[in-house]
Amino acid sequence: MDMTFIYSPSAVDTMSVLVLQDKSVNRAKMSGLDKDQRHHPSCREKTLTSDSSDSRELPSQQLQGLKLASHAVLEEAQQRGRLKCSKCGGSRMFFCYTCCSLVGMSLQDVPTVKLPVKIDIIKHPNETDGKSTAIHAKILAPSDVTIYTYPCIPEYQKDKVVLVFPGPRAVSVQDMMKCLHDRSHDFSDEPCRKRLKTEQVQGSTCTSESSESGTPDEAKSSVSKVDPLQRVVFIDSTWNQTNKISTDERLQDLLQVELKMRKTCFWRHQKGKPDTYLATIEAIYYFLMDFHEHCLDEEYSGEYDNLLFFYSYLHSIVNKAKTSAGKC
Repeated sequence: MDMTFIYSPSAVDTMSVLVLQDKSVNRAKMSGLDKDQRHHPSCREKTLTSDSSDSRELPSQQLQGLKLASHAVLEEAQQRGRLKCSKCGGSRMFFCYTCCSLVGMSLQDVPTVKLPVKIDIIKHPNETDGKSTAIHAKILAPSDVTIYTYPCIPEYQKDKVVLVFPGPRAVSVQDMMKCLHDRSHDFSDEPCRKRLKTEQVQGSTCTSESSESGTPDEAKSSVSKVDPLQRVVFIDSTWNQTNKISTDERLQDLLQVELKMRKTCFWRHQKGKPDTYLATIEAIYYFLMDFHEHCLDEEYSGEYDNLLFFYSYLHSIVNKAKTSAGKC
């Protein structure tokens, strides 16, 4: 099957969202995540998809049907305006994208999502933190998501980790597990002796220890379903920076997985670009949805919808602003 690979647009620029609303509603008092943040047209999140006739979309109306926690806490936070992060002192709204922590809210105020597999996000050091939706995943699934700053990349076991990135050898999520089983015979169990190119702890950001939950029987059942897959890697960088990360020798032997083509809900659509460009948080969500159905062999019932908790709220803000401005 001929595949068309496409890259995602820049992630949510919350400052731009709130400024848009500010201009369209009689300059009401609004605040962004970072008052010094500037939109740059070259900032693009590098999550990739493939063309498929069996595609499912996430159009704007579909966001309304997600099983989400109440946005009341975000509405209240928006009314209060920006607050200082208790860790770095930066002026933020909702969360601090530098410290990966909530601002003006407690962990109990936002949903926590348990993922069926661990996720690593490799972020380019020049990628603007405030524009990336990768932070959404870390805050909402803290036990299962780790963000590393390139060139800090862990040494992965080639038969237990996959990279979500297109290529001539990339496989679908549906075929991923079989390919991993086949690959397990091609790699030895000897520990990798390569050293990281940079420091491991200092070079990574937003890391957390994994926590297990459930009874031993539940844990064993869960592991058996995803075995041998242990971790899924996503790349978060600009267009020009993606190739440098994807061709890094530490990722070269990983099985590459491509996503089916879906439509983005991102509101800042670029002229001449298809609406199938995805934000990183959308790509993670779609991967998990496909994984749930094809790998866990279970009907999807909104188990990971809350990964879009922040994203869907920002989407609603910009839609209201466009409506007030008469643009939709």
